[in-house]
Amino acid sequence: MKGAVLAFDFGEKRIGVAVGEWETQSAHPLETIAGEANAVRFSRIAELIGEWRPVELVVGLPMSLEGEEHALSRRCRRFANQLNGRFGLPVRLVDERLTSVAAESRLREAGVSVRNNKTAVDSLAAQEILQDHFSSTS
Repeated sequence: MKGAVLAFDFGEKRIGVAVGEWETQSAHPLETIAGEANAVRFSRIAELIGEWRPVELVVGLPMSLEGEEHALSRRCRRFANQLNGRFGLPVRLVDERLTSVAAESRLREAGVSVRNNKTAVDSLAAQEILQDHFSSTS
């Protein structure tokens, strides 16, 4: 596969976004979309899709440590379905267990306060999700 991929770490208050390229198999944090209003969220996602022209979208699917889905899992599935319906792009769900923990660890290692940088955690978690997707499909 070739082309850009956008990944999303869906949350009720924020959505972390990362971008990557199939050719390089590398992901980079892009931004965090703040706000709970769907109109605002999807408007910004439409702008990002127009800018990056991805060939697919990836959404992190939260699971318990035991691999069970929960209430937020269902919301993420709905978000993924909405992305597919609005933009007509393939959407892949990727197990996102421990991606936020990994993102927080990376920030701490860099000497950055996690508490004061929640938006950075979200975009880094999206990067982890996308990197996991590349690793699992190559």
